[in-house]
Order: sequence, then C-alpha cells, then structure tokens
Amino acid sequence: MFTDYTKIIIKSGDGGNGAVSFRREKYVAAGGPDGGDGGKGGDIYFQVDKDKNTLIDFRYNKKFKAGNGENGSGSHCNGKYGKDLYIKVPIGTVVKDVETGKVVADLSTPEQTELVLKGGRGGRGNSHFATSTRQAPRFSEDGDKGEEKEVILELKLLADVGLLGFPNVGKSTFLSIVTDAKPKIANYHFTTLQPNLGVVKTKNGDGFVIADIPGIIEGASEGVGLGIQFLRHVERTRLLLHFLDVSGQEGRNPVEDFYTINKELKNYSEKLSTRKQIIVANKIDVQNEELIKEVEELAKKEGLELYKISAATKQGVQELIDHVAEVLKTLPKEELVEIEDKKIYTLEEKEDDWTIKIEDGVFIVLGRAVQRLMGRVNIEDNESMYYLQKCLKNMGIEDKLKEMGVCEGDTVILDDWELEWYE
Repeated sequence: MFTDYTKIIIKSGDGGNGAVSFRREKYVAAGGPDGGDGGKGGDIYFQVDKDKNTLIDFRYNKKFKAGNGENGSGSHCNGKYGKDLYIKVPIGTVVKDVETGKVVADLSTPEQTELVLKGGRGGRGNSHFATSTRQAPRFSEDGDKGEEKEVILELKLLADVGLLGFPNVGKSTFLSIVTDAKPKIANYHFTTLQPNLGVVKTKNGDGFVIADIPGIIEGASEGVGLGIQFLRHVERTRLLLHFLDVSGQEGRNPVEDFYTINKELKNYSEKLSTRKQIIVANKIDVQNEELIKEVEELAKKEGLELYKISAATKQGVQELIDHVAEVLKTLPKEELVEIEDKKIYTLEEKEDDWTIKIEDGVFIVLGRAVQRLMGRVNIEDNESMYYLQKCLKNMGIEDKLKEMGVCEGDTVILDDWELEWYE
C-alpha cells in the first residue's frame, strides 16, 4: 500500500523544575541555597531513513513525544535532559505545520536530519536567585512546557523523469520495458492507482529514476479523481515525457489531451507548467495517420521535441531513452520544492509575547511569556512576589497596565492567577 499523505501530532519534552534547597552542613553555620536546575526537555527531529519508502508507519501511530527533563535537586544537582526523539521518514518527505500551512522541514537528501521542535527549557533552582538582600530565596522556576504541533507529512517521489498522459496511453507499458518496475497493466482506465518508480540503466553504466504518474484528468488540480494526490509527485521531476496516444483506439484527440493536462499543471503550479517536456507519440505500430500529423504540428507549434515510439513493440524506445539521458545532463538538480518562510519552532522566550485585555473591569494578561513567568513564582512567598513585580516591570507589563488605567485594588489575572493590584 502506498501512503503519501498523513497527519501526526508531535510534542517536545517538558523542562524539569528547578529545586528549592538549602545547604545543611555540620560545620557551616548558615547554609545557603543550593537548589539545582531542571533538565531541558527533549527535542523533536525528523530524519531520513534510506530503508523506508512509504508513510505507512504513521497510519495508526499518530502521536510522538520526546522525553521530559528531570527536576533539579539539592547540592546543586541538575536534572537530566529529556531524551530527544528522532522520527524516521522516507527521503522526499515534506513536513508542514497544519495551523499555518508553512513548510518546516524538507527531507530530500540522504541521512538528512532536521530539528522541528525544541524541548522546554529547564527551570532554574533557587541558588540562582540569591542576592545580597535576598540570601535565602524560597522559590525556583518551573520548567517550560514542551510545544505541541499537528503536522502534515507529504511524501513526494524523487524522480528525474515523470511520465504524463491520460489513462491507457501506454505509460505503464513503457516503464515496464525500460526499467525493472512491474506495474499492473491492463486495457482499461485507471489501472495505475499509485505512482510507480523504476531505474533506467544507460549504456554508460549510469542511470536515472523514472516515475509513472497515474492518469491526470481534467479537474485534477481541483481534486477531481485522484487529483492533487498525484500532481504532488510531478513537482520534483526535472523532465516530463508527455505521452499521447496516436492510435485513435480510445476515441480521444491527443492534441486536446495535451492541452488539457498542461492546463491542470498550470492550475496546480505556475512553476510546474514551465518544466521541460518532450512529446512522446505512442502506439505508432497502429497509428492513425491523421492523428500523427496533428501531433507533429502540435510539437512544431509548441517548440517541443517529438519522439515516435511503440512501447508494445519497443520501436523507437532505445532512441528516446538515450536522448533523455543526454537531456538530463543539461538540467540542474535544483531544489524543486519551494520552502516558504522555513521556520523551526522554538520555545525561546520573547519579552513581547503577551497581551492585555479588559473584561468587566478585570485586567487579563495572557501569552506564553506570562505563562512562563507564573511558572517561576511562588505566590505564597513574599520574596517570590517581589521577583514577580520586578519581572512585570522589566517586561513592560506594569507600564502597560498603568497606561490602561489599572488602579490599586483592581483585579489583575496573570495566566490563571487572580491577584489584587497594589502600588
């Protein structure tokens, strides 16, 4: 079974909490704070696995989580880092964020590894908060929570040459005789229900990968039939062989078919519509003279090369393969999938990652920066509350609250904590 599209949920590890601890040594009169830091949460990586060629492993296993960092302890003992998680995928996999639709990783080279989610930062122990005036801080930081994302995995076949054409024009037959691929072949439409790959060996001993892209029909770019599922696989090919049936046995007009499929390519991707094409007039062993002339005129009009073959009898096939091998030498192996705003999600703190709104006279402060801050304070401890007030001022939240009219006695909600404002 070929699986080329799936959604999974990934979550990086939570950071461990910092410890509140004090030295108690026999000959030390006044032991100081010695709380250790929490360990960092594990990161999420995607990694190419050369032994995988489908996304079938993700059909039932939908959630992946990295290890959490351990909590700190006394005597300045820091917690262990959470274990990183490496998710193995086939080469050619693209990872997209469901929420934004942006690409976050494009795994198109062997052994490639991409960091996608960073684990939560470990909280600092109370030893970090000792000052000349606060010598025994009874608070520490909680670790940051890991980030959770739903992502799309798309597998795009990595082939040098793609075979285009309406169903039953002879693409699968061609693939079967020029490679070791064994596609299912029969005399009816939609025989090919998944892309087939094969390697063509040339006379010089090198080779190239060729893919039979299942029949693309009118409306494919809008999802008709198997639609976009197969158009995805055309994206990374460097050269397209456009097969046209010149036998007339199907009652179709090859020139109309040519323009119909190219319209779908353009609708799907402007860049894809400019990919180099060679017209392959197939079934010349039973050709219709009128149709072959129309295809010759088409090639001349569009400025495209034309090769006449019979996949069934192998007539003209070797000449076409030799020419394709030469053409590929002139085409760069560029990255054919555009990465828009490539982004690695991080949990790096942003001082401006907060907002304030007023509801029924209550000031509500929200945002990741506030969540992290409230994880660091102990509201039962006066020193910790002084630390909170200092942080609110440094982050600009205090000034913004005053600008919005907060007064002594007003209720301010920080994340889930409801506090009374005082000057």
